[in-house]
Amino acid sequence: MTGLKPPPLRNDCFALPAGVEWTPVDAALEMLRDRLGPTTGTETCPVAQALGAVLAADAVALRASPPQANSAVDGYGFAGAVPEGAHVMPLKQGRAAAGVPFDGVLPTGHALRVLTGAALPQGVETVILEEDVTLGDGEVAFRGPLKRGANTRKAGEDVAAGAVVLREGRRLTPADLALLASVGIAEVVVRTTLRVAILSTGDELTEPGAEAGPGQIYDANRPMLCALVQRLGYRVCDMGRVPDDRASLRATLDRAAAEADVILTSGGASAGDEDHVSALLREAGAMQEWRIALKPGRPLALGLWQGKPVFGLPGNPVAALVCSLVFARPAMAVLAGETWSAPQGYDVPAGFEKRKKPGRREYLRARIREGRVEVFASEGSGRVSGLSWAEGLVEIGDEACHIRPGDPVRFIPYGSFGL
Repeated sequence: MTGLKPPPLRNDCFALPAGVEWTPVDAALEMLRDRLGPTTGTETCPVAQALGAVLAADAVALRASPPQANSAVDGYGFAGAVPEGAHVMPLKQGRAAAGVPFDGVLPTGHALRVLTGAALPQGVETVILEEDVTLGDGEVAFRGPLKRGANTRKAGEDVAAGAVVLREGRRLTPADLALLASVGIAEVVVRTTLRVAILSTGDELTEPGAEAGPGQIYDANRPMLCALVQRLGYRVCDMGRVPDDRASLRATLDRAAAEADVILTSGGASAGDEDHVSALLREAGAMQEWRIALKPGRPLALGLWQGKPVFGLPGNPVAALVCSLVFARPAMAVLAGETWSAPQGYDVPAGFEKRKKPGRREYLRARIREGRVEVFASEGSGRVSGLSWAEGLVEIGDEACHIRPGDPVRFIPYGSFGL
């Protein structure tokens, strides 16, 4: 482990420009992208164990891929090109196979048995498929034309030695591990796993399975957010439920800051009497309430607690998930050392009708059926069942619109958010 640590975030990293009240979604995302940076350290990791890790430095090829010119097919190799017409060549004894090179030089005008992946011996530039050859007694016959280099792979045609194969900020996939191994890389420098503390606030919450008293509801946000963080590849620090008590919340935030790199809270992030998350962040002098022009989930409290970024999510599960996917997800990726990435959306014909006023962006729970996007029957943010019913979100822009069946709308599947 290198012990290298990035600089801490500034206290004003979430501050809005003077005079800003309602923040457009794109402006909020741009501010997060520009102001946040990695908060995790680095370590050296074997490639075989690096799945899901984030590169902390560019990965450079130690040798070319392929390292030598080789055959792309099973066949017979010879020098140069051959013109159109019939050709007969004497067959050199021996063969070249993958991992068992031919020991010698092939004379000009002769052919040699060559198998797929075999390094081309000196004197072999071209390979003809075995299906196109008639094999005789010590000779082969075939028809041209055939270009020089046909059915072969050049050395380094995939990756040149010394080339950057993967950039810093890349979250490694199974295919990436194959690429790294193919160019001789056994270890990579990666970011330590981002630790995310999650806590729910509110006297009204109780644990699923427990007896719910009058006015109480089960805590749906915490299991949802814990699963989301885990699915994104980060380490969950479950801080549990915190009652509407400022001292208890302060102690929990202190513990979260000691154990995690970033803190996600749900509930208590507005400006009411029992909104203790925002109150404590204000006391700490590092609180910003972003009144984001979107539906659902307009208020988003952002701040620092003992130098750790805090995302105060809405208490409503629908709004909490939407804000997590749209804002917290890309922000956590940057904090984890990844490059910023926007979710990939697709234009799909609408299977619904909707009128929308200007001024804010809307996200509708949606899924695709028979080539069209259908949306959940109710836009009510209290309808938690719609999150499970949906397979993604329809994103409707800030401007006024009247969507009719068949009109193209932007559908973002949950998979594009990393779920």
